[in-house]
Amino acid sequence: MIKKLLILFVFCSILTANAQYTPVINSNKPGFSESPYSVGSGVYQFETSVFYRKMNATPTFSNPEALGLNLFFRTSFFSEKLEFNFNTSLQRDKIAFKNIFESSYNKTGLSQFSLGAKYMIYAPKYDDKSKEIRSWKARHSFDWKRWIPHVGVSVGLNIGNFLTDYHERGGFSPKIGLLLQNEFSDKLNVITNVHYDYIGTDFSQFSYIITGTYNFDDYWSGFAEMQGIFEEYEKKTNIGAGAAYLFNENLQFNASIRANLQQDEIGFYSAIGVSYRINKHQDEFVEIDEFGNKIENEKQVKYDEDRNFFGRMFSKIGKLFSKKRKQKVDLDISNKTDEDLLNEKPRRERQESLVDMIAKEDKKQKKKTAKEERKAAKKAQRKAEKEAKRKEKERLKLEKEIKKAEEEEAKRKEKERLKLEKEIKKLEEEIKKEDQKEQEKEDN
Repeated sequence: MIKKLLILFVFCSILTANAQYTPVINSNKPGFSESPYSVGSGVYQFETSVFYRKMNATPTFSNPEALGLNLFFRTSFFSEKLEFNFNTSLQRDKIAFKNIFESSYNKTGLSQFSLGAKYMIYAPKYDDKSKEIRSWKARHSFDWKRWIPHVGVSVGLNIGNFLTDYHERGGFSPKIGLLLQNEFSDKLNVITNVHYDYIGTDFSQFSYIITGTYNFDDYWSGFAEMQGIFEEYEKKTNIGAGAAYLFNENLQFNASIRANLQQDEIGFYSAIGVSYRINKHQDEFVEIDEFGNKIENEKQVKYDEDRNFFGRMFSKIGKLFSKKRKQKVDLDISNKTDEDLLNEKPRRERQESLVDMIAKEDKKQKKKTAKEERKAAKKAQRKAEKEAKRKEKERLKLEKEIKKAEEEEAKRKEKERLKLEKEIKKLEEEIKKEDQKEQEKEDN
């Protein structure tokens, strides 16, 4: 039974999916890129990895070494195309200060904490050439529509309040992304991501990721990936490769290795991980006809829907000025005679003036705008105060580091001075002894 399920792996491996829900786990690991597909409703998926990064220290403050654990949680509800996720990393960092001299210290804590969501907005349909029986050439020719990618969008919120001082980037900040996936064949897929992260902070960054994935068989797949990160004062690039092994339909193991390029320094990054899902997915009931086709309700078209934009607009304006008879029915007829009921006529009520309606809406909109401006001003003030506190904290920290460095330098110089004085004193004693020996020779 398991072997039959694993045959589907060629259609849904690490970064592959032909539907929102797949019988076999669909994991983003071991790559950094993200597929536009969601995991499907009723699926709770955990993607974890242990990573180690090492490179030489760069001028001033840098993070040349890190060892940590990453957790990426994914689930889907409301819609098959909509996914919610949570991403965090706990790591031990080596923080280095390099200027005239080099010093370092270790710090452990969260380096990442974000909430996100993604939605697939377009999925192209490809021709099933396996059903072509009239032409061998047509059956084995390339389908050029496969250059049209699946398209998804992602949004997220970075929360920096839980992070260590080195990784904090302005508290709360949004991020957006464009997710593309080309399925060139049942075995070869290419993922392209474009992200704009930490929006509105001093550390905003633009990045791209290109990942190619190839399925070797029902169990093994490999990938190659290139990522570029552009910040205001720095550019980072990493090139990586790795492999994944499908243990069963809900469990996958993976490993990867990368080369990091940063400020003319080359380092390496390695990771091993596991992806596991809890599958509670249930297929929706679909009503079909005797031919197996889905039965859909016919949409009722209103008269206004056949008109163009201006036709619908004038129709709604006309309805405002149209006279409508409003009849108020008194259900209590116990005190009324038959003659009163026959002679009773409905009363017409005056409709509210269009000018008054516009004036009320304008007043309401002004209140809403003023409220939003006050809210934005308070938010900007809080942000400025928080940024000032952060900068003051960094200044005090830098002064502390400089003071410590100066004290160490002063101790080193004092030690060298004492050593030099000791050597001079020893040399003077040797010269004095030689002079005494010469004097004794002259006296003899």
